[in-house]
Amino acid sequence: MEIIYNTWPWYVTGPLIAFIMFLLLKMGKKFGMSSNLRTMCAIGGAGNFSDFFEFDWKASKWNLWIVAGVIVGGFIAFNFLTPNAPQIHNDVVVQLQNLGINSTNTAFLPTELFSLDSLLTVKGFAILLIGGFLVGFGARYAGGCTSGHAISGLSNLQLPSLIAVIGFFIGGLVMVHFIFPLIF
Repeated sequence: MEIIYNTWPWYVTGPLIAFIMFLLLKMGKKFGMSSNLRTMCAIGGAGNFSDFFEFDWKASKWNLWIVAGVIVGGFIAFNFLTPNAPQIHNDVVVQLQNLGINSTNTAFLPTELFSLDSLLTVKGFAILLIGGFLVGFGARYAGGCTSGHAISGLSNLQLPSLIAVIGFFIGGLVMVHFIFPLIF
């Protein structure tokens, strides 16, 4: 079976990411999505409850524009630039169907996991709550998220970012091959 990808080619997206990273490095800025949550919490007054949120959030407000750009860019890409959901390999489709996920190759996210109906179940809410806690804890413990370490940290040749990215990959492999089948 030939796999058809309806994504932007690497030779367009790769240089775009590199160009943005060059601009951020030139301006002395660090990129990362999890730092935006800290900024938003500081704006909301979380510094009254935790010293972690006591910082000059106005110096980081530029990063909130990146969040807005991700949201607007995702909307534009989904609605106007990507005609079909990416097609995945038949072996993966069979593995997912064995786990009860039959919406592959029809949507970007499996509706069995990400629909409002599935999230409003006890199991769906528990997965969302536990997963959100683990992602938040992991991002804080690692000193940043996958985008911050993998894009910004590695481009700055930071050893802690390399270690974090290796840990992210190991965690992803463990999740997909061992924990995900247990949940479903």
